[in-house]
Amino acid sequence: MKNQFFKVTLIGLIVLSLSGCTFIFQKGRRSDQQKIDELSAQLDELSRSKSLLESKLGQEINDKQIKLQMMEKGLVITVVGDLIFDSGKAKIRPEAVGLLNKVAGILKDNMSQFNVGIEGHTDNVPIQRSGWKSNWELSTARSLSVLHFLVNEEGISPERLSAIGYGEYRPVDSNDTKSGRMQNRRVEIVILPNTTKVKPAVTSQEESNEPVENLK
Repeated sequence: MKNQFFKVTLIGLIVLSLSGCTFIFQKGRRSDQQKIDELSAQLDELSRSKSLLESKLGQEINDKQIKLQMMEKGLVITVVGDLIFDSGKAKIRPEAVGLLNKVAGILKDNMSQFNVGIEGHTDNVPIQRSGWKSNWELSTARSLSVLHFLVNEEGISPERLSAIGYGEYRPVDSNDTKSGRMQNRRVEIVILPNTTKVKPAVTSQEESNEPVENLK
């Protein structure tokens, strides 16, 4: 029962975070139940994908090169940015190619049904001599470097991919320590559930018993 409650809660969070919609589910309504069933199946598939990644990337996880987490936005593969990029740079280091090859192979061969979002993050140390206007530009360039690597070097369909840079504004640790800043300098590869936005609610008298679905 506890696991089922967690699953339903996570389904709701995934819907809200990915679709930008507010839902009021009506008990027994067929379309709502179908949506829940579809999302539940997606969550089950993501859970299986997490187990697969854990088995194939066990050494990298043990070495703390990467971290796997099931989050509201999807299944997140976090790679410490210092493993992929030199300080202030957006060019992928040769030493990181093997790791990215391995992750890309799994995304291509075992998870081709999922879209993938690539997020770049930095610490809060101001840009000084690297030529970037701000950490936003740096984080965006880094996420795009990984995207282009997956497309050009690994042959992953570009239709599956998106990239974004968050700069210093979504830290996972304190920027007051060296170790915290290292954790904040990261790239997150997010395996996204396949969800779609719902249409605005019908407000006619005939549909008066239907729940309201509001787009933000």
